[in-house]
Parts: sequence; structure tokens; C-alpha cells
Amino acid sequence: MFPRLPTLALGALLLASTPLLAAQSVTTLTVLSSGGIMGTIREVAPAYEKATGVKLDIAAAPSMGDTPQAIPNRLARNEPADVVLMVGSALDKLVASGQVAKDSRVDLGQSFIAMAVRQGAPKPDISNMDAFKQTLEKAQSVAYSDSASGVYLSRILFPRMQLDKSFMAKARMIPAEPVGAVVARGEAQLGFQQLSELKAVPGIDIVGLIPDQAQKMTLYSGAMVSKSQHPEAARALLQYLASKDAAKAIEDSGLKPIPAQP
Repeated sequence: MFPRLPTLALGALLLASTPLLAAQSVTTLTVLSSGGIMGTIREVAPAYEKATGVKLDIAAAPSMGDTPQAIPNRLARNEPADVVLMVGSALDKLVASGQVAKDSRVDLGQSFIAMAVRQGAPKPDISNMDAFKQTLEKAQSVAYSDSASGVYLSRILFPRMQLDKSFMAKARMIPAEPVGAVVARGEAQLGFQQLSELKAVPGIDIVGLIPDQAQKMTLYSGAMVSKSQHPEAARALLQYLASKDAAKAIEDSGLKPIPAQP
């Protein structure tokens, strides 16, 4: 069952039964989604569109970084958008700047960092911190993202682990592309990113989550863009994503769902 939807979304559903009116009145929401929660929105989109008559135009957009595609950069250019799905800490900055509506913010799922290798390649041991450190130091090349997980790895975890001096020369940050794709092409032996982002990439094997002592949880959240032309429909989508009805899609994508608020 879908949650009760605001008047605009219900109206779109009723109009869908009249082809001529529907063609004139279809609401389309532009959804900017970072890779970590892209699997969720793509999984729910077909059923949601059918149930509500609201179309979802989903665009891949990193939560942060210097690329033009990043959500903050898109909004700074005043690109049209209705809903953003992204890392919670990056969303907080958009709330503070007034670019998204504070009262529309919903927390959706927790993500954890995993390691991947090219499909069929040996899976190194990362079962504990000692094994993890040895695996990193023995690796020929290491790739990590320019989003939340990669910033944490490069600025906090790797320095804290006191890896040998040669490590940073073989480790690189990947902008504007899934880390898994770089690993799948054989351009990096080891790849690190949120589990939910790695799961969507073909041609790799996920070794597993990095050790608990090294782990960092990333919260994924959503909110309505303040300049949305369809505020009621945008809020309805966020309400659905935060409901128990979307929990399975969130879990399937590699995230741990946040319990729905009563």
C-alpha cells in the first residue's frame, strides 16, 4: 500500500484514467540522486509512477565534489529540480543555505563502506585491522570515491592507519564515476565505496565491509528543493520513501533502512 498522498498526487492519479486530460496534466518530478541511494529510487519508480500518475525524471548526481554534476553545483546554477536524495551531512549544508526545505527533510538509510575487486580476482583478507592494513600495503593500486566515503578514507582512516609511504602513491580519488567501474576495467586492484554504490556495478566482486574499527556510517536522506514547481508531489514522494512501504527497496540497494516514523 502507498501512504496517503497529498491532493496534487491524488489528482494526478485520477486524471490518469482520462488519457486526454492526463496528457495535459501529468506532473513530472526531477529527482537528483547520488549513487548510494540510486538503487532505491530506481526500484520504486515504476510502481510509484503507476500508482500516482506522477512521473519521476531521475538524474545521477553526486552529493558533493567539484564536478558539474554534483547536487550542490547543479542547484547553485539554478538547474530545475524537485527532490534531492543524497548524503545527510551534505544535505544539511543545503538546508542551512535555504536551497532545500528544512521541514521536508527525511532520513532514509544508513550505508557502510565496502571493498571490491575485479570479477574473478582473488579476494584479499580484510577480516580484521591487521589483515586490512596488510592488504592495503600489498595492493598494486587502490581507488576510492570523491564523495563521503572517499573523503573519510583519504583524510582520516588511511593517515590514522600509518600505512607505508608508498601507499598514497598508488591510491587515487575517482571523480564523477562509480569506483566499481574503474575496478571492473582493471584500472584499480582494490576499490572502496559505499556498499549500496558498489552493488549496482557489474564486473566486480564485493569482498565485504571493511572492519568495524575502520568503518564509518553514512546517512542518506532526502528533501524537497525550495524552488520546486511541484511541492505537494515532491513531499508525497519523500513521504513514501520514508515509509515502511519503501523499506525493502532501501534494503535491497545495500542500505540499512531507518525505521519509519509513526
